[in-house]
Amino acid sequence: MAMEEILETASRLGIDLSQVDLDSIRLPPGEDFGIKSDDEDLNEEDRLEFDAGFGNIIVVDNLPVVLKEKFEKLEGVVRKIYGQIGVIKEDGLWMPLDPVTQKTLGYCFIEYNTPQEAELAREKTHNYKLDKSHVFAVNMFDDIEKFLKVPDEWAPPETKPYTPGENLQQWLTDEKARDQFVIRSGSDTEVLWNDARQLKPDPVYKRAVLTWPQFTGRVLLFGVVLLPSTVLCVMLIHSSHEPSNPRDTHRVVLNIFDVRTGKVMRDFKGNADEFVVGGTGGVTGVSWPVFRWGGGKDDKYFARIGKNVISVYETETFTLIDKKSIKVDNVMDFSWSPTDPILALFVPELGGGNQPARVSLVQIPGKEEMRQKNLFSVSDCKMYWQSNGDYLAVKVDRYTKTKKSTYTGFELFRIKERDIPIEVLELENKNDKIIAFAWEPKGHRFAVIHGDSPKPDVSFYSMRTTHHTGRVSKLITLKGKQANALFWSPAGRYIILAGLKGFNGQLEFYNVDELETMGAAEHFSATDIEWDPTGRYVATSVTSVHEMENGFNIWSFNGKLLYRIMKDHFFQFLWRPRPPSFLSPEKEEEVFKNLKKYSKKYEAEDQDVSLLLSEQDREKRRRLKDEWDSWVNNWKKWHEGDRSERQRLRDGEASDEEEEYEAKEVEVEELLDVSEEVLAFEE
Repeated sequence: MAMEEILETASRLGIDLSQVDLDSIRLPPGEDFGIKSDDEDLNEEDRLEFDAGFGNIIVVDNLPVVLKEKFEKLEGVVRKIYGQIGVIKEDGLWMPLDPVTQKTLGYCFIEYNTPQEAELAREKTHNYKLDKSHVFAVNMFDDIEKFLKVPDEWAPPETKPYTPGENLQQWLTDEKARDQFVIRSGSDTEVLWNDARQLKPDPVYKRAVLTWPQFTGRVLLFGVVLLPSTVLCVMLIHSSHEPSNPRDTHRVVLNIFDVRTGKVMRDFKGNADEFVVGGTGGVTGVSWPVFRWGGGKDDKYFARIGKNVISVYETETFTLIDKKSIKVDNVMDFSWSPTDPILALFVPELGGGNQPARVSLVQIPGKEEMRQKNLFSVSDCKMYWQSNGDYLAVKVDRYTKTKKSTYTGFELFRIKERDIPIEVLELENKNDKIIAFAWEPKGHRFAVIHGDSPKPDVSFYSMRTTHHTGRVSKLITLKGKQANALFWSPAGRYIILAGLKGFNGQLEFYNVDELETMGAAEHFSATDIEWDPTGRYVATSVTSVHEMENGFNIWSFNGKLLYRIMKDHFFQFLWRPRPPSFLSPEKEEEVFKNLKKYSKKYEAEDQDVSLLLSEQDREKRRRLKDEWDSWVNNWKKWHEGDRSERQRLRDGEASDEEEEYEAKEVEVEELLDVSEEVLAFEE
């Protein structure tokens, strides 16, 4: 009721409100006559909202069935596992007992503070292997109701019309058998065809993006670090506002994702010291990256190096193999075989040389040591696997007796042979510095750059010869080459001896089968070299580390420059990888034997393209000549139109021919300066 209505009613009833004591008025209980009290809200109870769902509860099945005496121990194990993922509510873990046998029933209920924690616990621990007999089956409590609603009788599912998805390997069916590459310059990322026949790139896709691209073969990713074919690893570093420990200022979270589903399969947390080289977290000297993928093409395992341990995880459940790390005192580096689950470990010398350095080969998952080699007076060690995992080369830098200098040799492991024999290779000049080493992909040869700059030597070796299959032999040494890097073709046979950085981009294209140079060239200030997946073409590029000449060149395998593209602020060039061939080795061998038959078709196509390009060049020259002739004719017309003006300027001389002019000498007197000076004379 409004105040105006109250005054009007009081006037109609003859009541003088000024004479009424309103505080003395008492209303009947429960009656307010429509007049709300100003403090009514204080009398109302708070309306608390309760979550009626069970989204924060999980059900863990396949627990061990134990007697009541072992109940607390089992509960402690479960609480330890699930307490690491989120906060379990007070009395939030319930493990029912059978009232008759007083044994657990093999399952429990866990209640978290939030549904997000419960969902994360389900994702991380479903199929968790507690032991050989107990693998957890974890479900959300809310899902139980859904399971109960499953009808007893099966009904065929609704058939939805098929909608074909995008074929991510469509590019492999290109009629011209071209390869794709991605480049990043400025703020743009572009995907292009390498159209070597047309001597130019053919654009496919372009977008503005500020992160680094990475091809997975089928998908182009931005801003991630790729590990194997279906899993990627992303490391995030964040700062705490008020860390209790100064070392915790930068915390690291390393997530491993399944690329196909986007789910986090495993995460690793810690301070930055645990993930970098030379930190104070006990991993000083350990080689980065501390996580490395291995186990061959199936991506079965990955490993992490730490203080005195190598931790190996399998990728089916992303758990530690046998729940134990491999203990290796003072392990400094490790390397996976590219094809087999074999780890190569390096341990430096200890006790001032009393305990020698060693390289060990360890089989996974059994963790058996396959082979070990002790090394003495070691200064440094580096391991190089051949792409098929057939050989392992260990470059060993050793101290001389005086300890004032070092020399280098190689320990060569034949992995696939019985008992893994080891050969020692020393250069003719043991004091030569090793500048670069590279295995031939899928082959038995390797190349070494050794000696002193500016013109070191390049030597080629083979792990097998006609008469001595099991002995390493030198093929040739090329003297005085301006090279500091080696780039084998992915198909083997050809190699680029490159002089980068201080050598200003010197390139030598070498045929190792024939032991001859195919071509030599220069890409001034080149910073990067990338062979295409087929070994037909190679890209050299100058990135933005140099201010000038940014861009890339595309070459044929034998060193012919096909085209050059300049790009300001050029950052990256990356070929799109091709999937493994479906052809068997026998079929590939057959194709190579009959290559001339297959090549006729492509030679004819190349001839057609060459004729087309020649015709295009002739047309371009005709067009340029026509443009020149048109310009000359226009100039003549303009020149003729100005004849009278030229005649006037030449005092009536009409001819434009210089030989008809008469040269005359004219003397001109010119007063350059006048000065006046008063001289005083003595009388």
